[in-house]
Amino acid sequence: MELFDKIQESVAYLQQFIKQEISTGVILGTGLGGLSDIVNIELSIPYADIPHFHASTVQSHAGKLLIGAIAGKKVVMMSGRFHYYEGYDMEAVTFPVRVMKALGVSTLIISNAAGGMNKQFGIGELMLIEDHVNLFPEHPLRGKNDERLGARFPDMSEPYNKQLIALAQDIAKEQGLKVHTGVYIGLQGPTFETPAEYRWLHTIGGDAVGMSTVPEVIVAIHSGIRVFAASIITDIGISDVPVKITLDEVLEAAAHAAPQLAQLVYTLIAQMPEA
Repeated sequence: MELFDKIQESVAYLQQFIKQEISTGVILGTGLGGLSDIVNIELSIPYADIPHFHASTVQSHAGKLLIGAIAGKKVVMMSGRFHYYEGYDMEAVTFPVRVMKALGVSTLIISNAAGGMNKQFGIGELMLIEDHVNLFPEHPLRGKNDERLGARFPDMSEPYNKQLIALAQDIAKEQGLKVHTGVYIGLQGPTFETPAEYRWLHTIGGDAVGMSTVPEVIVAIHSGIRVFAASIITDIGISDVPVKITLDEVLEAAAHAAPQLAQLVYTLIAQMPEA
């Protein structure tokens, strides 16, 4: 079955429950499932019930599609995402973004947990992503292009919407929240980076590194969706003394900072202009 037809099947299933277009989509990253608390949830649909969706196998990823409202605006939220390192191909990893587009989403907000490579950053602080470097071994647009989904060669000169970044910075200032901006580097995973890899990634322009987000952003841009993304810095990989990193520590740092990110995202959605 072609990708376009799979999307239509998923949308037809979801439209049994969704009676209006949804303009805003949200993808929750590692340890950030608590962000779902900001949503007035009307419907929770397990991924297993949605045609062509897959199971989320990562700890802290609930594996549900949430339909509801934030600040009175209709949203669809992924509580848990799919990762390339789980064994899924890029079509599967990015498929929910395609479905969101077909449901009417014009703005996508993405969160993740990331390792910091900028000595100006601290654990638990937020980085608004202003650009990325794609180091995944597979590209989500590789293969025959379907013009119904997007152009063959999408422009990537502004993958992260500058207007939304500026608005988020203003909101953070009003809320007394310290935020950074920086470049996110996407890697396959699932290992955390070695000290040499951290140094190399910082040398080529990275401020934070993670195992998600980039494929979803590429497909969002291909689909004509504007994107805002933020990382919670859960560890610092650039240090004079190498520090061991565990998933539990990453989850703890993400959980500590998630309420701040939730408040920022809530206000951003409330104030952002229509796409």
